[in-house]
Amino acid sequence: MGDNLDPKGLIRESYRIEGIKESECRSIFLDWAISTPEGREATDVVALLLDRHGKEFPDHPMTKVLEAALQPALQVGRRGGARARRRT
Repeated sequence: MGDNLDPKGLIRESYRIEGIKESECRSIFLDWAISTPEGREATDVVALLLDRHGKEFPDHPMTKVLEAALQPALQVGRRGGARARRRT
């Protein structure tokens, strides 16, 4: 198809699958994300895909997955390691 945002058509096709679940959309999204061309900021592409599909399908599970992908990642502090096991 030549779509530079969704080269395999994974996101587009997910919107066509009747009764698709959010967990299935997350799996499709992961496959899409892995195949995203280098040099493109994934969040920029996700925003464009959301603009393309989300307005027409605001309650679709893939729309929810795309919206979640735009949220900042949770920052967790350092976990474990030798220093954490030492008592002062």
